[in-house]
Amino acid sequence: MDVEFIVNKSIEVTGGEIIKSSDITFDFRNRTYKAIRDNGQFTYIRMTLKDGDSVFDILSNSGYDRFINDSLVKVADSMIPRYSASVNSVHYFSLLPYSLNDPAVNKTYIGKSTINNSEYYKVKVTFDQEGGGQDYEDIFVYWINSKSFKTDYLAYSYLESNDEIGLRFREAFNERYLEGIRFIDYNNYKPKKKGVFLKDLDKFLKNNELKLLSKIELENIVVKPLN
Repeated sequence: MDVEFIVNKSIEVTGGEIIKSSDITFDFRNRTYKAIRDNGQFTYIRMTLKDGDSVFDILSNSGYDRFINDSLVKVADSMIPRYSASVNSVHYFSLLPYSLNDPAVNKTYIGKSTINNSEYYKVKVTFDQEGGGQDYEDIFVYWINSKSFKTDYLAYSYLESNDEIGLRFREAFNERYLEGIRFIDYNNYKPKKKGVFLKDLDKFLKNNELKLLSKIELENIVVKPLN
């Protein structure tokens, strides 16, 4: 299978052309996020209320800045990658698989799988160190429905603070379209046992061998197409 075709179709049914030129706001875990995308130019914002102040973390093509209310504040150089990655990750996950054509992304077709009587293409994603962000060593697998081309499941591996490899599996639910853009929430799982391969986590879902850790839910979504 042509992995570029699979991913491009999935981006298309997610509303890729609309996302490319849009202003999207949503709430996630007591914070407000805003993404302005304008044909390659982007501004990602996270707003946090803290002790009566509004803290704005802003990531754009120009880099990272923090404002408290209307004042630009100095952030330690050592913290900028951490804050940038934190802001970027929420915006990244909010519209998957939209970002899978970024220059630092490497995609490989690794086979098919059946989940709940539906056939899925499995796509492995890795990242180049250059342009791949702070967590470039993370590895993802996406399950893309072979008929609808919707991304219904994903899994990823990451390095935990104790240098062990952590695994997560996410199952989409609560699909809704706003202004032609697909939004979904996720059930967030981890394996109940160790010694598990990332690409096999769908089998653990089918065998009830995953533990539900949390729900990832976007609220109060507002979409404004720019064109």
